[in-house]
Amino acid sequence: MPNHPPQNLTVATTGASGALFLRHFLLAVERDKRIQAVNFIASDSSLRVMAEELGLRGRSDLVKQIIGKTARKIQQQSNADIGANVASGSYPADAMVVIPCSMGTLARIANGIASHLIERAADVCLKEKRPLVLCVRETPLNKIHIRNMYRAADAGATVFPLIPAFYNRPASLDVMAHEFVNRALAHIGLPQPQAYRWKG
Repeated sequence: MPNHPPQNLTVATTGASGALFLRHFLLAVERDKRIQAVNFIASDSSLRVMAEELGLRGRSDLVKQIIGKTARKIQQQSNADIGANVASGSYPADAMVVIPCSMGTLARIANGIASHLIERAADVCLKEKRPLVLCVRETPLNKIHIRNMYRAADAGATVFPLIPAFYNRPASLDVMAHEFVNRALAHIGLPQPQAYRWKG
């Protein structure tokens, strides 16, 4: 966890199920006053998932389609633009979260294959020793998936499986997704005031 709350975030989404979690993550970072800038990257495969799960259509105004309003601090970057700001270690990104993170994206990050911006930005986080959180989503896991999770963790990433909590008795899918986002944000130094606290 960073020594200070991250002000500049990179958020990526890939072709794994769980677009609702992405929606709540973007809503939370847009709302959090500690965060000044968010660079958002969507893979081609994620567009298919978001079309199926959120009813989104096309790339135009993608962030607005996801969160339902015009974003003030979220800037979309093309996954094909390997020369974008977050592709360089000199750009002051404080942390990166991939939500959801497909097994294919995990494999490329774990093995240093950075032919697109998402993997390159993740590679930069690892080499600069910045927090990288991979919200992986797959079941069951084969040995390749497990090896790649170990490789990513060994390189410095946090494998943060997209597994919701039930002890807070969520009344809806939105509440469930929101609470997972609270946990993920707390992990990178951005605890949310409305997060559920276990009292024992």
